Amino acid sequence: ARPSAPVDVRPVFHGFSPLVVPRPGDWPSWADVVGYWWPARPDGWHPPAALTDFLRAGPPPVFIGFGSMAAGQGERIGELVAAAVRRAGVRAVVQAGWAGVSGRGADVLTVGDVPYDWLFPRTAAVVHHAGAGTTAAGLRAGVPAVPVPVLADQPFWASRLHGLGVSPRPVPFRDLTADALGDAITACLSEPAHRRRAAELARGLATEDGAAPLLSHIAAMSAG
Repeated sequence: ARPSAPVDVRPVFHGFSPLVVPRPGDWPSWADVVGYWWPARPDGWHPPAALTDFLRAGPPPVFIGFGSMAAGQGERIGELVAAAVRRAGVRAVVQAGWAGVSGRGADVLTVGDVPYDWLFPRTAAVVHHAGAGTTAAGLRAGVPAVPVPVLADQPFWASRLHGLGVSPRPVPFRDLTADALGDAITACLSEPAHRRRAAELARGLATEDGAAPLLSHIAAMSAG
């Protein structure tokens, strides 16, 4: 059933892009999809020298990070990632995340928090848990993805990445093996259409200003 409008109708702004999830036709008029709300880069942030040196030392690496997922599984995931990277024959920047994942090997660099708007455009692809924010950051950067959804809304965003043509089929975290991840990375990088489609979407996202409708509404409310 369609939701009924509140007695005192207030608009509901959804902070994702209609290019990624079009506004459903059966939504009420007070619900809208306005575009992403991008986080600001931390003041005074500069990339660590180890990261810039690694990026300069070879071809663009693959980013691998699972955010707050896989807590307590850092050792296992680190070994799995190292084997997957070797299988795919790529360089990788691995984000430690809550699990404390640590990459291994000369072609792998482990990092802490790095602004995605700086890092992702410098990568060949992003391997991630398909959280809403990381999904958005990868699309903004115009790079293809390897989604590894774990729970909650992540399977939805993973399916959107695949449906949009920017990724191969998702690899559910419960099914994750070194072979499966390595093969998914290879599939992602070997299909030029993934990168082309990611670049197209990034150009579209760059024309949107998801914050503008929200700010306009707040200004109107403040004015009385």
